[in-house]
This record gives sequence, C-alpha cells and structure tokens, in this order.
Amino acid sequence: MLDKSHLKSTLDKFGQYVVTQSRANLTRQSRNVSNALYQSLKFNSKVSKNSIQVDFLMADYGKFQDQGVKGTKSSARAPQSPFKFGSGRGKKGGLTKGIGKWVRSRGIKFTNNETGRRMTFDQTARLITRSIYNKGLKPTNFFSRPFDLAYEKLPAELVDAYGLDIEGFMNIALKNYGGKEV
Repeated sequence: MLDKSHLKSTLDKFGQYVVTQSRANLTRQSRNVSNALYQSLKFNSKVSKNSIQVDFLMADYGKFQDQGVKGTKSSARAPQSPFKFGSGRGKKGGLTKGIGKWVRSRGIKFTNNETGRRMTFDQTARLITRSIYNKGLKPTNFFSRPFDLAYEKLPAELVDAYGLDIEGFMNIALKNYGGKEV
C-alpha cells in the first residue's frame, strides 16, 4: 500500500495556512468582536486510496462576511455575491439579532439629530440593520483571499508530496524484491 504521509502533511499545511491567514484577516479587519467566527474556523484533511479531501468549517454567517450580500434596493456593495437579502431563503430575524449583539458589544449609540439625545441600542441596531438590508454587505474576502493564494501553490506541492510517497513506496518494494533503493 502506498504511504500517504507526505500527501497528508502537505494538505495539513495547506489547511493550516488558510485557517491561520483567515483568522489574521478577521483580526486585522476588526471583524473579531465576539470571537465566534474566529474560533469556528477549522479544517479536516483526508487521504484515501483514490482521493484526497480538505474540508473547511466555519460558522454559517462566515460565508456572508466573506462574499458579501446584495441589498434589496442596491447591489453596488457586493455585485458578485451569490447572496441577496430578501430572497426568502435566510433565517428570519437573524440579521437584526446579530446586529443587536454587535451594537451592544461595541457600545454604539447614534444621536437623534432633532432632539440631540442618544438613541437606545435597539434603535441604533434597527437603523444599521435597515441600511445593511437595503444597501447590502460589502465582501471582506477574509477566507477567499488566503484560500486562493494557497491553492495556487498547492498543485506543485501535491505533485512533490505525491512523488515523495511514490519514491518511498518504490524503495520498500525494491527492498522486498532484493533490488537497490531509488
């Protein structure tokens, strides 16, 4: 049986690089308020007899943060996004709940221009939610960018790793048949 240790090691390096850089991007872009998305970023790699696989896991809202979301009235913020507010496929009230937590954790309160008084967290959250719903959510590419960069380098590394596995297999096979090592 072919030893897949070099191949597994290369896939693990790929996955670890993507997760590490994605987490760094979240922190750098100040999108790490609750730490939930940061902590949810993980990967699993698997090498089978005829296939290789790397799965990346993250909180559900991570894909919206990464790729952005088109608004109901404008798609200017995320024209390439496959996601759109008001499509009826998302969880009802999810945006409002998330923005409410975000406003409280950051201590954001708007000021009413007419009265000069501070708004409540709920009022501020409602205004921000309405704006995001109508105008959309700009993509951050916190995950896509490191994935693309690592993926460009991956094929050569996989060929090298696979070559090392074949070399090790050939050395074992030749030893078993009394031949010389490669």
